[in-house]
Amino acid sequence: MPSRQLLSVVLIAKDAAELLPECLESVNWADEIVLLDSGSSDGTPQIAARHGAKVFHSREWHGYGKQRQLAQSYATHPMILMIDSDERVTPQLRAAIESVLQQPAAPATVYSLGRRNLFLGRFMRHSGWYPDRVTRLYPREYGYNDHQVHESLEARGAQVVALKGDLLHLTCRDFSAFQWKQFAYAEAWAKQRHHQGKKCGLFSIFAHTLGAFLKTLVLRAGFLDGKQGWLLAVVNAQYTFNKYTALWALNHSSHASGKGGL
Repeated sequence: MPSRQLLSVVLIAKDAAELLPECLESVNWADEIVLLDSGSSDGTPQIAARHGAKVFHSREWHGYGKQRQLAQSYATHPMILMIDSDERVTPQLRAAIESVLQQPAAPATVYSLGRRNLFLGRFMRHSGWYPDRVTRLYPREYGYNDHQVHESLEARGAQVVALKGDLLHLTCRDFSAFQWKQFAYAEAWAKQRHHQGKKCGLFSIFAHTLGAFLKTLVLRAGFLDGKQGWLLAVVNAQYTFNKYTALWALNHSSHASGKGGL
């Protein structure tokens, strides 16, 4: 029998002391845990080290994609499991991952995990939030793109195999913190699109906003998630409104500057 493939769990984190212990305990069976800290002030690096993680530091922030690239560069094993501090690997998912590691490396193959997302006290079953499949288990020759937000693995045509078991994602534990994070994502998204020369008109703002609400509530059956489903539809619409309005504002500001202002 060929030897088992070795696994590096890779995380990026900042001020994650409250969440980190349970996350690391859920992956303490891995062959290596690598954590890249981005200037924490709450003891995150020390907690990670106590749980056996190899801790590295980065004071500069160039976006989520590049941060994941840097974190992965410190991993030493042939298989990578990329997770976040607010995620937990369930026993069923661990068994599925271990089954992959016991087999010879499959050429041009990556693996998706089904995330079960927490929103205002409820793990959502609809609303586009379950199964929220993310490609997180892969050979180290693959890596993340450069996107500042909504980064993803560059699978380059590889076969994507869906694994059984859930990756628990504590998405929204504190609504205010969740909203601030959404604002930051919207701003980063708008800046990236603006730098790419993307434009946005007023009609587009409202069309995308209404579309996001209806997609979450109706097309993705958010109404089956009860009160949280309705609230998430509003939150998704608000996030979409913020993204496109920020892009419109950047376009408008550059246009006004080009004409010498008022």
